[in-house]
Amino acid sequence: MSIPFEAYESVIGFECHVQLNTRSKLFSRGPNAFGAAPNILVDVVDAGLPGILPTINKAAVDRAIRLGLALSCEIRRESVFSRKHYFYPDLPKGYQISQFDKPICENGYLTFLVDGKPKTIRIRRIHIEEDAGKNTHADGINASYVDFNRAGTPLLEIVSEPDLHTPQEAMAAIKAIRQMVTFLDICDGNMQEGSLRADINVSVRKKGDLNLGTRTETKNLNSFRYIGHAIAFETRRQIIEIESGRSIIQETRLWDPNTKESRSMRSKEEAHDYRYFDCPDLLPLVVNEDMIQRIQNTLGEKPYDKFQRYVQILGLGAYEAEILTAERKLCDFFETALALHNNPKSLANWIINEVLRSAKSNNDEDLAEFSTKISAENLANIIKLIDDKIISNNIAKKVFTLLEITPHKTPLQIVEENNWHVVSSSNEIENFVDQIIKNNPDEVKKYQEGKTKVFGFLMGQLMKLSKGKVDPETAHKLMLEALSKS
Repeated sequence: MSIPFEAYESVIGFECHVQLNTRSKLFSRGPNAFGAAPNILVDVVDAGLPGILPTINKAAVDRAIRLGLALSCEIRRESVFSRKHYFYPDLPKGYQISQFDKPICENGYLTFLVDGKPKTIRIRRIHIEEDAGKNTHADGINASYVDFNRAGTPLLEIVSEPDLHTPQEAMAAIKAIRQMVTFLDICDGNMQEGSLRADINVSVRKKGDLNLGTRTETKNLNSFRYIGHAIAFETRRQIIEIESGRSIIQETRLWDPNTKESRSMRSKEEAHDYRYFDCPDLLPLVVNEDMIQRIQNTLGEKPYDKFQRYVQILGLGAYEAEILTAERKLCDFFETALALHNNPKSLANWIINEVLRSAKSNNDEDLAEFSTKISAENLANIIKLIDDKIISNNIAKKVFTLLEITPHKTPLQIVEENNWHVVSSSNEIENFVDQIIKNNPDEVKKYQEGKTKVFGFLMGQLMKLSKGKVDPETAHKLMLEALSKS
């Protein structure tokens, strides 16, 4: 049977869980950290021992408001915590403290780039909740282990409207969420460690149909690649089911990255399945106008606004601006260098082609940890030396390479130690030109016969002979003059 996949479109929404980088957990004084031995960071509150009472972490509330304002949400002046009941080994209390019908943030939007073009989606809500523990299923034996270190970690759950239609859009949206939370410094965005993970809701419908189909939810995707693969798989699976005359079952599915397939995990719960009710141990969370205004005043420039400024004010191309604003550390590096030497185009070019090439990173897009031995100050000074015609571009690359080995030195020190100052004297450059013409008579003849492509070869030989020290503009001019006289 031929399946008309092209006749359908996906409708996609997400629930993105962001672990907040507070020092302590959401309702206890337990330390909020990653990487400790199992069950070391467990507080009596998070373990749900009898007689305990939770107390809200003000720093987590601040971070929730910060993200809500950055996503242009309405901040609810009085929100409520609820108990969400379900029974699973990693949930020690038998319920999760979350926000249900009165979340702290609602009705926002997120603008991001997809293939270089802006797209805006609606954010339905952001609510605060505590994380559960972590189950580990042992290989080769019929056993599972529970680590409660993560229990009680403060989370923000960001819920979008179903405004996405392709895996590429969904991946770009989650990247933009991580970009936002790292720029706001409320989360480290490390997906492999679980700091940021997404549940993806997918349904399909015939193109032109305005009604939504039955959706499925794929849980706990902690990689952009997995998000893209899971959406593509689920879209295809649903279309095949519909075309085969079967109905889509509303369910929760689990992604297997090894087989690149999802499998049914359980039937999809509804709100009544969780038996929500207001948490009797916590008063309503009241936010006043002064608190909102204080946080608003510290927000700074949002990533997409930076992108627009780089293009419209600094004159960068969209490609360069998108790369430079993709990660906060890289963006800070660029702006630090720019404050020292105002040549944004050259700085962007060097960062993209040289700094990122040499950057020490995991090379995993799900980590996005930029670091380099080259300081922003040294990069700014290299470009200033080029702009002041103290060194040539070729020499600058040599300086850059030596700075990777000896980052304690300055570019000028390296130039002076190696006598790499640019040769700008016409007499000296003419001597180099004369030698090149004398040593390459065949190429000179070809040039004079109209085969002008050999000019690049001759200039290359000139740069090699001068060890890259001649001023390129003067050398270019003098070489043309000499060839016209030969």
